[in-house]
Amino acid sequence: MTDSPETIQIENVKAIAFDFDGVFTDNRVYVMQNGEEAVVCDRSDGMGISMLRAAGVPMVIISTEINPVVAARGAKLRLKVLQGIDDKLPTLKKWASDNDLVLDQLAFVGNDINDVECLAGVGLGVVVADAYPVAVAASDMRLTQNGGRGAVREIADLWLAANS
Repeated sequence: MTDSPETIQIENVKAIAFDFDGVFTDNRVYVMQNGEEAVVCDRSDGMGISMLRAAGVPMVIISTEINPVVAARGAKLRLKVLQGIDDKLPTLKKWASDNDLVLDQLAFVGNDINDVECLAGVGLGVVVADAYPVAVAASDMRLTQNGGRGAVREIADLWLAANS
């Protein structure tokens, strides 16, 4: 984790971007005999997204994976989903610009090596409790909840408490 003076506090975050696998899920995948995949998500995370939406916080999921389960969960949560993104930072920059934001105003929640550039490139890089060491090293904040086990709700509760 960095101690950079440029790191913003959660009350200054204007928008939140999320990785999907390992953040909304516990990073496991169930593969059915017909090849379909399933993941487990925490309903409390969905409530956290609803609370952030009610507060007017712009949000997006940016995922390396192309999987119908990501799109389905994003649709249920009414979140914009950008999939098949190997290099997430340029996509995050464009999304921020499209929403009249700069990266310094964003939090990014991730868990693994493919999130490192975004974690380091935003105002507040956040990792789930069970994030991989390389992601932890690039982050500013480590949540107490694991991915797929309430981490999204935790960041929502922290943002709402800081901005109420």
